[in-house]
Amino acid sequence: MDARGLRDLERRWRAGADLRDLLPDQIAWIAGDSGAVLVLAESDEHAARVHAAAVDGVREVVTFGGLGTLAGRADEVGADVVAERTAVLRGSDLATIIYTSGTTGRPKGVELTHGNFVYLARNGARSDLHDVVSLPHSRTLLFMPLAHVFARFIQVLCVVEAGVLGHSPDTKNLVADLGSFRPTFLLAVPRVFEKVFNSAQQKAAGGVKARLFSFATNAAIEYSRALERPTGPSAAQRARHAVAHRLVLHRLTAAMGGALEYAISGGAPLGARLGHFYRGLGVTILEGYGLTETTAPTTVNLPGDVRIGTVGPSYPGTQVRIADDGEIQVAGPHVFRGYHGNAEATAAAMTADGWFRTGDLGSMDSGGYVTITGRSKEIIITAGGKNVAPAVLEDGLRGHPLVSQVVVVGDGRPFIGALVTLDTEMLPGWLAGKGLEPMTVAEAAAHPVVQDSLVRGTVRTNRAVSRAESIRRIRVLDVDLTEASGHLTPSLKVKRAAVQSDFADAIEVLYAPGGAGLDVPAAG
Repeated sequence: MDARGLRDLERRWRAGADLRDLLPDQIAWIAGDSGAVLVLAESDEHAARVHAAAVDGVREVVTFGGLGTLAGRADEVGADVVAERTAVLRGSDLATIIYTSGTTGRPKGVELTHGNFVYLARNGARSDLHDVVSLPHSRTLLFMPLAHVFARFIQVLCVVEAGVLGHSPDTKNLVADLGSFRPTFLLAVPRVFEKVFNSAQQKAAGGVKARLFSFATNAAIEYSRALERPTGPSAAQRARHAVAHRLVLHRLTAAMGGALEYAISGGAPLGARLGHFYRGLGVTILEGYGLTETTAPTTVNLPGDVRIGTVGPSYPGTQVRIADDGEIQVAGPHVFRGYHGNAEATAAAMTADGWFRTGDLGSMDSGGYVTITGRSKEIIITAGGKNVAPAVLEDGLRGHPLVSQVVVVGDGRPFIGALVTLDTEMLPGWLAGKGLEPMTVAEAAAHPVVQDSLVRGTVRTNRAVSRAESIRRIRVLDVDLTEASGHLTPSLKVKRAAVQSDFADAIEVLYAPGGAGLDVPAAG
């Protein structure tokens, strides 16, 4: 096991960058709604897309290669004007408008102020997170796109009073960049950690390597779980962990730069197994939760009290509560000031007493640690009246090395089903590890070995829920869900309504007696 997992991650992020290219009508909407007059484009291709959108208000498009020319025009603005503009800035002034990708309708422009960012950054650096971000040796390498509010926040955090920040300009060089920069903390989404683990596992498939990887994985997880006991790991557990690290685990830590201590994860549940694996590896993943409207973090696990499976307590200086219907609601100076030009949507997003309605469902334990259970608008009600939150099932099954996307269905149906797509990057290596010849996605979707593995993965996923909430039948699609196909948002969230409309026939077949689906036995 070496840097292969990170190289697979590079390919994944390059694909993600392609997916995030907007269509002309999307560009026109965002540029027009925001009132943009200057556009900075990464490349000539992106600049051409802006020109094709023909936005009346945009007066100039500058590529990154032309930034030097733009900087050379600084003399056009007098120093007194700059000083005057700076002096009148207040925390309540608009800093940026970030457009939510949205799974339905047009994106909404979230207005975030300078005060939103600075408040969170100062509270974080002066809290229990100080040892993560503000020690003399603290360093982070940012490779998430800056369209994400969390990436923007990390930038401000490092400017305000945190450690050294580096940017990886091209993820094809990510492994080399991690090795040379040696970050101590990273920001990533759960899919990154899944891909690194699955790639390493796949490389070790078969024979002695597979047994060694299995031993190392179990030793790391067992060691991490034991850290939660008052007595800590036993002598035997420490010994197994040391052997696992020497034989296997050190290669993965080396591929991530060799100095990584913490990773901050958000956007979807990580899962307890991966959380324990990485902590056993020596990298503590601090799961957190937040939205664009909350300027990123609203809850986060703290280094001194990580509760794997939760997204932590409220971030320093913020307030979180669970409404009677289970919705997570947030208040504090980090909450956005409103949706740009959309007072109606802004009013609908707030409660009568001024709390922001997240639309997410969750629970809170006695220590204030929050667990996310789903989205209120995504709750499925079966024909038997059972309310099912699809997130726990979808996130669980996406951890299977062959799975790209999962969409749980079953509203008004007799049982829960799922549409599953295959990960084209992982498929060739997985097939080779099973001694199978290369095949197309369509052929793999119909192959009994592939289908059996997916059914067994679904059985494992179902162990997290009751029988009434479990997936009873899956349908493996021979196409993937992408932004280009209209089924994912730019931040790679599933557009559930679009999937249900475009794959209505597949869903009908899934529920038809004797239909083309794979039955899933009850979890043992």
